[in-house]
Amino acid sequence: MWTYHPDLLARAVPRYTSYPTAAEFGDTVGSEDMAVALDRVAPDEAISLYLHIPYCREICWYCGCNTGAANRSARLSNYLARLGEEIALVARRLDGRGRVGRIAFGGGSPNALPPHAFANLAAQVRDAFQCDDDTIVSVEIDPRGFGAGWARVLRGAQVTRASLGVQTFDPAIQAAIGRVQPEAEIREAVAILRAAGVSSINFDLMYGLPAQDDDSLRATLATALTMAPDRLAVFGYAHVPHMIARQRRIDATLLPDAAARFRHAALAHETLTGAGYRAVGFDHFARPDDALAQAAAAGTLRRNFQGFTEDPAETLVGLGASAISEFPDRLLQNEKNTGRYHMAIGSGRFAVTRGLRRSAEDRLRGRAIEAILTRGEADLSGVPQLGTVHSRLAPFVAHGLVRWDGERLLLQDDARPYARVIAATLDAYRGEEPARFSSAV
Repeated sequence: MWTYHPDLLARAVPRYTSYPTAAEFGDTVGSEDMAVALDRVAPDEAISLYLHIPYCREICWYCGCNTGAANRSARLSNYLARLGEEIALVARRLDGRGRVGRIAFGGGSPNALPPHAFANLAAQVRDAFQCDDDTIVSVEIDPRGFGAGWARVLRGAQVTRASLGVQTFDPAIQAAIGRVQPEAEIREAVAILRAAGVSSINFDLMYGLPAQDDDSLRATLATALTMAPDRLAVFGYAHVPHMIARQRRIDATLLPDAAARFRHAALAHETLTGAGYRAVGFDHFARPDDALAQAAAAGTLRRNFQGFTEDPAETLVGLGASAISEFPDRLLQNEKNTGRYHMAIGSGRFAVTRGLRRSAEDRLRGRAIEAILTRGEADLSGVPQLGTVHSRLAPFVAHGLVRWDGERLLLQDDARPYARVIAATLDAYRGEEPARFSSAV
């Protein structure tokens, strides 16, 4: 179905979970920016919360998340105490303003916490903020060590959505990436989640892994389908050991080449859509009755630091070390280092150390990029230097991947694997010529 154009895939581009991206973050923002942003939240404005738990029971070699080993109970309890202080600090600043429609617990692995500690944290969040009766609560889960004791806790925390880090079911590939988890563990986790009333389960899968071939990916997809997840995200592994030291343990000589990665992305798309899932964006899939698929069909799909989402809120407040907050006019990231995070919150100030203030042009380009990634089309009228965008897109027009309708850009059916490359032509922070843009397929 898809045609491989290596000339368009010469270099990696961002995932565009924000615009500008985190690569453009600087140190010109700080605690006062968070205070100003929270002060501007309207009384009944819809807001979402993200809470980062930067700990895992085991550290996977491929992972680029901000996380460390949960090997000392004091480390976890101290972090939770400080996170509680940040929750109180933000809540005081909001002073009852804002209605929380979404609460997401991510990491790391939230279930690296003891179940009772997670229950206390979830209750603390609900007590601190104005939450709706139908607030959607989601949690990321590591199937390893996820036992039956969590069922009661998740039900009590009103968790209805969960995302499982699966990556691959192939035992040899699991060993090659430092994430050994028998299929039986994942099946048990799914059963526990269903019993706890979790109505939407997502599987994170990966391609581009060491020694992964068509057959191993096909087998992983087939096994995943037997568990009937409501959503699947199929990510391409990005090998950047110069940035992520733990990836040096992965044998780079075993990684699939660009052509194989493209083929694997196409294989995942063909397999999952053939099984009845709807393609959402460029790497997500959902059952037709799932809210994510419905949002994609209705043209209301969004993209933020959570990935593709049906969450309509314009404000996302990030809590915890390295968490990123998104406001209409600024992006603010907390201190990544947990020690310095402790110091900031302990001194009574917000832990923001990086980010940026978005200009009117940033917001205009950001909306267009989001439209390309979520709807496959964008009205580019008003985008500065549109002639430059036309020039950058010329190769994509030549390959039949996009067409123009006046100033409206329309992606064709087989342009899905190139969506990020196409979006990057609007990125004012990247001045490369068209052939130097690339997709992370």
